[in-house]
Amino acid sequence: MIHPLRQLALLFVLLACFTPVMAAPLQVQKVTDGAYALVGELGQRSPENLGNNATFGVIVTGDSVVLVDPGGSFNGAKQIHKATQSITDKPVRLVINTGGQDHRWLGNGYFKARGARIVASATAVADQRARTTDQLITLNRLVGEKLMAGTEPAHAGETFENQLELEVGGVRLVLRHTGTAHTPGDSFVWLPQKKVVFAGDIVYVERVLVVTAESRSRSWIKAFEEIAALNPEHVVPGHGPATTLARARADTYDYLVALRAQVKAFMDGGGEIYDVGKIDQSRFRHIKLYEELKGRNAQQVFQEMEWE
Repeated sequence: MIHPLRQLALLFVLLACFTPVMAAPLQVQKVTDGAYALVGELGQRSPENLGNNATFGVIVTGDSVVLVDPGGSFNGAKQIHKATQSITDKPVRLVINTGGQDHRWLGNGYFKARGARIVASATAVADQRARTTDQLITLNRLVGEKLMAGTEPAHAGETFENQLELEVGGVRLVLRHTGTAHTPGDSFVWLPQKKVVFAGDIVYVERVLVVTAESRSRSWIKAFEEIAALNPEHVVPGHGPATTLARARADTYDYLVALRAQVKAFMDGGGEIYDVGKIDQSRFRHIKLYEELKGRNAQQVFQEMEWE
């Protein structure tokens, strides 16, 4: 006969095995009339966030919804769709991919199956195709194969080189790709009638941005300057809550400019890459993930500047 305490312990083990992972909710933030941010977690991809560790945009037009980025998985896209339905019952008819990062496009298939058009810069689509396998391997490891089920790569059927202007349900949208930022195909979406910009991974707020092997910090700075020249009243970043241009500048532009200046001074002094993580970035230590990313970002910028 099994002891009652052992029976209870066995029950807890079985419950743990069959308890579903609860998805981390997306915070719905109204930016202005007809424009919303869906704000995901600031940390790493996980089973809880379904690969949606980013911020997404919802634009409600006269007849439909324009979605800015569809999430990092089929289930992540489903979560975004549910959040969208909490705002409006209008259908998602257009999905814009602002770049090649996984959470900017791997949810495309979910919305494409429901009749949505997909639009992205041609450079973003090329980047997506080049990194599909690596991105899926990473997501299967971090999110889990079961939660990634149903995720099938689907690319934009409409692409543009530098700029595309659209009108959807009476709302004018200007899509701009100015060059490599966080990823090669990063673009932003400007709503001139609402003075709102959906900046994608060109802007990070409340967490330190990530410089990768695909990034180019010099043209990233120029991309931010293109956004700033529009003088938006509201900036919806690729990570973090909707904010002001001043806050976006402080957390993204100022960080990149300071990082490049520090790395250049270090290189001019004969410093080697294995020591570049020691440069003084303490001005930004208040931003989340500072400790985790300061060394990596410095090394990536060092490698980039060696070839400029």
